[in-house]
Amino acid sequence: MKDINIGLIGFGTIGTGVIKLLQQNEELITKKLGARVVLKKIADIDITTSRDVKVNKRLLTTDAREIINDKDISIVVELMGGYKPARNFILEAISNGKHVVTANKALLATYGSEIFPAAQKKAVDIGFEASVGGTIPIIKTLKESLAANKINSIMGIINGTCNFILTKMSDEDKDFNTVLKEAQKLGFAENDPTFDIEGIDTAHKMAIILSLAYGKKVDLKDIYLEGITKISREDIGFARELGYRIKLLAIAMLKNGAVEARIHPTMIPSGHLLANVNQNYNAFHIVGDASGPVFLFGQGAGMTPTASAVFSDIIDSARNILKGITCRVPLRSISETAMKPIKLIPMDNVETKYYFRFSANDRPGVLSKISGILGKNNISIASCIQKAQGKKGAVPIVMTTYKAKEKNVQKALKKIDKLDIVHGSTVLIRIEENLN
Repeated sequence: MKDINIGLIGFGTIGTGVIKLLQQNEELITKKLGARVVLKKIADIDITTSRDVKVNKRLLTTDAREIINDKDISIVVELMGGYKPARNFILEAISNGKHVVTANKALLATYGSEIFPAAQKKAVDIGFEASVGGTIPIIKTLKESLAANKINSIMGIINGTCNFILTKMSDEDKDFNTVLKEAQKLGFAENDPTFDIEGIDTAHKMAIILSLAYGKKVDLKDIYLEGITKISREDIGFARELGYRIKLLAIAMLKNGAVEARIHPTMIPSGHLLANVNQNYNAFHIVGDASGPVFLFGQGAGMTPTASAVFSDIIDSARNILKGITCRVPLRSISETAMKPIKLIPMDNVETKYYFRFSANDRPGVLSKISGILGKNNISIASCIQKAQGKKGAVPIVMTTYKAKEKNVQKALKKIDKLDIVHGSTVLIRIEENLN
């Protein structure tokens, strides 16, 4: 029976999970593959700290190039994360004709336009299922299962930290900072949670998804991005009253040959599947022109779910090696030479429904002034809630709108926030109801 030798760069949480999975299911993997996957070398800067898995010490090295330059290793599994030296390691492995498996979404989102063409030129595979959605097979779904479809829309909850925080705030009536500390204590959030709560992690994943769904290149900085740090218990309460739940949603919509690409807190009807994706779970709602709606749900992070996705790519590459083929499926849906930049719709031109919360004086004429400014900017009010008097005579006034253009909304709110009857900045949360 043939051996397929792999080398692992990065012996952290996910790397440990990959080794545990191989040890636990080695017989099953061998049976399904028809060959043995052999872990030949493990590289990490720390090879002395004990892990939750036993390995032969002779496998360990602090020099990743022992893997990259080993002629007997066919697949390099990069799980160290970050940009440097991961980028160099991957490019060197490709140059040496090795297949690569990675979970490094930040690297692929930033340097994908360098890495993928290099892999195509050398005719080697890059597996990156674990880079988006953990155990959810979103990459394979877009590259293969929906290959014949024009993707009309993708909406995803793709950051477990943010989803955990918003779930706790919604279900247990807790404030943001309290839940963030709880998430950190449980290991769902890093000590520095900026990448998660500001939506940066979600943007990295979205950049990868966009290239797969539309077969074109996208610049990360062109994706509209807004995190969850401004979401309050008050707005979650009003969302519940209006029949919504708030989620950090990654949204891609194809419209007249161009694509909306935006990430922001979003009110979703409480009965929709996406609204009921809770805790640290992830989900994708995809609409293809032929397939119709497709819903994918599962663990978006964690040692074993991510290791499962990593191993699916290892097995795919191993199967290709056994058959003597490479790049059977284009790395990003279509040939790298055929990829072109995606035409993104400017955020100012996006049209959706909106939720506003104003803090205004409790006196006659306030509503008419606010609604008058909205009306002059072509924004129609769908509903209005005014609560009892608050501090210093200020009351919360909540409005939802019919579809309006973002540019008009921002212009109107700038004028409203300058009124002497309004206290502080207006809270804006976008609403998505067209989820079928």
